[in-house]
Formats: sequence, structure tokens, C-alpha cells
Amino acid sequence: MPFIPHTEKDIKEMLAAIGTDSIRNLFDEIPANLLAKELKNIPHGMSEMDLGRLLQTLADQNKNGLNFIGAGAYEHHIPAAVWDITSRGEFLTAYTPYQAEASQGTLQLLYEYQTMIASLCGMEVANASLYDGATALAEAVLMAARSNKNSKSHRVLMPMTVHPAYRAVVKAIAGTQNIELIELPYCTEGGHILPASLQRFADQDITALIIPQPNFFGVLEEVDALTDWAKKKNALVIAVVNPMSLALLKEPGQWGESGADIVCGEGQPLGVPLASGGPYFGFLCCKQEFVRQMPGRIVGRTVDLDGKEGFALTLQAREQHIRRAKATSNICTNQGLLVTAATIYMSLLGPEGLKRVAAMCHENTQLLVEKLTKVAGVELVFNRPYFHEAVLRFTKPVQAVLKELAHAGIQGGYALADDYPELGETLLVCATETKTAEDLDAYQKHLKECHCEERSDVEALSI
Repeated sequence: MPFIPHTEKDIKEMLAAIGTDSIRNLFDEIPANLLAKELKNIPHGMSEMDLGRLLQTLADQNKNGLNFIGAGAYEHHIPAAVWDITSRGEFLTAYTPYQAEASQGTLQLLYEYQTMIASLCGMEVANASLYDGATALAEAVLMAARSNKNSKSHRVLMPMTVHPAYRAVVKAIAGTQNIELIELPYCTEGGHILPASLQRFADQDITALIIPQPNFFGVLEEVDALTDWAKKKNALVIAVVNPMSLALLKEPGQWGESGADIVCGEGQPLGVPLASGGPYFGFLCCKQEFVRQMPGRIVGRTVDLDGKEGFALTLQAREQHIRRAKATSNICTNQGLLVTAATIYMSLLGPEGLKRVAAMCHENTQLLVEKLTKVAGVELVFNRPYFHEAVLRFTKPVQAVLKELAHAGIQGGYALADDYPELGETLLVCATETKTAEDLDAYQKHLKECHCEERSDVEALSI
């Protein structure tokens, strides 16, 4: 905890220096009816030693256990060097690099990050970063509405297979700006969007189509067919991707005949710890032709008059830098520290390292599904390929299963009933490269104990 060195004497001297006699007077513009009254239920202060012991007792109540929850935030191994370097003072205390001459290290790192993300997504341009994956998608939708000059409708097709939280954020941000968001239902057998289902929009003006890959269920969408359909409609394609999956899957820039136009997603899998939900960072890439509509900022590389390499902010399309009416976004500070970690993570692993991690995630999830579906009353819901998440259906109430698993130190997955009630008692499970064969066996063992007995081989194969 921080040490605040100001004594009462120090405070009085500082107030006297600015011509006032109380801290309250510094906030006299706040109406009296908005001020908090006396905090009657707050106990008296504790000594530093007692407070430290209390906080440690509370911290000791946290039990990590085995985590099989994904749903947009993923537990990956982060090499020790990543945050050892990220935590250096030069990076940890760095802020927005307004002065290029004094910020060459930070600018170079952001430039390297942009290069890596653009390469991973198969795009030509990437910005410095956004707040998280959800706001990145909202910005991508706004960007598409500005960029598509062939469309006047501002109608965007958003599949229900997009992360529920992302859909909520997009509705809150873009849905209030004259953009119509049309939800697309998914195939109940495959858990994906059927290209044929888009034919009802054949004669309608569509601004953009959002394509998640993999989608929220972990299922792989038919990205080529969906992309080609959108392009024939003069609609832009917005790809929402898990960056780790791109080490194995086709990059969005190669989808269909001409590729996606805008790519966004959550950068947390790239060296950022789960950290109880944040902070994370969002990434956003696009084709060169749309760069002027990109929010945030872009770092460029150049040479000075002496021929020496240098870096500078080459595009800053936010309201603090240009006239408000011309701004593309109110996005302010980029998530520089998290981007620093992601850049170091990608540099350490390299393309082959990322590919090995992604392959291990895919393999572990397949093994996990194979083991869990041998338990009676558990079945795989969708019949299409998946990356490192899958949906399982239970004959027993999922919340009861999760509670019993938690007692055994296992976080069993993400219950889907609130977001997708039509799926019934279903659970989204995930396994990354951090899980061992013993971990998978432990999940199966405890699931059998709280659910039913193991199926016969014939029953398991019939799923």
C-alpha cells in the first residue's frame, strides 16, 4: 500500500500557499446535495500491521484450482521474461508518446506491435491498441459505417455466435449512433452461421457483416463463403478473431476471394494474465484504403535529415488532436503497458512458438471433450470443428455440477443458460496448453463423481 508522507502541518502550509483554509474549498463547485454525508458504518482506522494481516487473510481465501473457463479470457503460460521486461521503469511508467524525440523506445515498441498484429491478421495496417475486444468491435462497426460509401442504410449483420458481452457493448456504443444491428440466428446442429440463411438479405442494403472466428461456442465459421457473400453485396467484412487461433487458422486477410476489410479482437491471450478480468487490450487492423477512418493512433517509421531511423505518431484521429467534428473516435489512452507485454510475448515465441501453443490448446480441448463425453449424461452439442472451446450438454443442472466441481478445486467452464437459454443445460469448456493429462483426468474423475458413471465405449462413440 502507498505511504502518504503529508502531515497536518504540511497540508495547512500547502493550502495557505494557494489561499484557502480547507481541502473542502477546493471542491466548492460541487453542489451540497451531491456531497457524501458522514460515513457512519466505516470503522476506525487500523494500524499498518493489523491492516496488512487482514488483507493477507482475505487474499488467502482465493483458491486458484484448475481452470477450464474460457469464454473470451484464456489462461496461457506467460514466460517470466515477458513481465520482467514489461515491468521495467521505462515501460511501466511510460505514457502516451506525444513527444517523439523523447519517446523513441515506446514508439518503436508500438511500431513493432503494429507490424506483428497486422502480419498475424493478414492486414496492411494496425493501430496502437484499444481498450478491449468488445470496444474494438464497437469501433470496427462505427468504422465500417463511415467507410462503406456504397451503403446508405447503416445496417450491420451481427451473428448471435459473437460473444454476448461484445454484442451488448456494440449495441450500447454503435446502436445509439443511427446504426441498425441485425442479429443472425445460428444453426442448432453446427453452432455456426449458415451462409444460405443470408439469402433473405439478397435484395437489401447491408453495410457490413461481422464474422467471428472461432465463434463464442469455439466453433469454426464458414468464413470463405460468408466473406464472398458480403463482398457480392458490397458489404464490408468485420472479422472478430482470437489472435492465438490465427497461428493455425487462415488469416482474415485471406478469407474468400478478397479477404476481410477490418479485423479486431481481444489481445489478452498474448501475454496478458487473466487478472480477475482485466485490464486487457483490444486490437484493430484494416486494409490500407480504410486507414483514415481508423480510431486511435498509428506509429510510423521514417528517417531524419541525417538518415537516422526514427519513429513518430503519424495518425491521431481522436478529438483531442483535431476538430471534434472530424474525429473518428473518442478513444484516448491506448493500453500501452498491455501492448508492451503482448509485443514481448510474440517476440519471444515467434511464429513457430505461437503455432505450437495453439496446436497444444486444440489438442488438449479435443482430449478433454473425449474424456468428458464418456461420462453418462454428457454430450457434445455441436457437430462442427472447434478450436480450443466446445459446448457440452448435461442431463443434470449445470450450476449444480459447477458447484460440486468447485468444491474439488475445478472451475468447470462457463454456463450458457443466461446467454443462450434455448441450449438448455449446457457448459462451454476450454483447455489451453497449461493443462496436463493429469489435469484432464482429474476433471473427468470429479465429473463422474458428481454426475454419473462412465459410459460404455459403444455409447461414447455414438455421440
